[in-house]
Amino acid sequence: MDHTNHVRLTTAERTPSILEGATIYGADDHKVGKIDHIHGSGAGGSAVIDVGGFLGIGAKPVAIPISDLDFMRDEDGDVHAITRWTKDELKDMPEHRD
Repeated sequence: MDHTNHVRLTTAERTPSILEGATIYGADDHKVGKIDHIHGSGAGGSAVIDVGGFLGIGAKPVAIPISDLDFMRDEDGDVHAITRWTKDELKDMPEHRD
């Protein structure tokens, strides 16, 4: 996906209601998962991403710092993010438990 024309989200837009459900693209620009929920707020918060699985079944939740995600909107207004992590790196992280 070409992200060059996508509009970065402002700090005010980075609320759980906007970020939850966002698709995450990894370092190789492949889809790595979706944000399930957000813990905390601001730069110190973390995003719990469901990684792997198929149609939400068998996905593993992992938590990464919000600061590791670059949030934006595409041409259709859909929110997504890119990260330096690959799908395999995220799958190797410990499972997040609430």
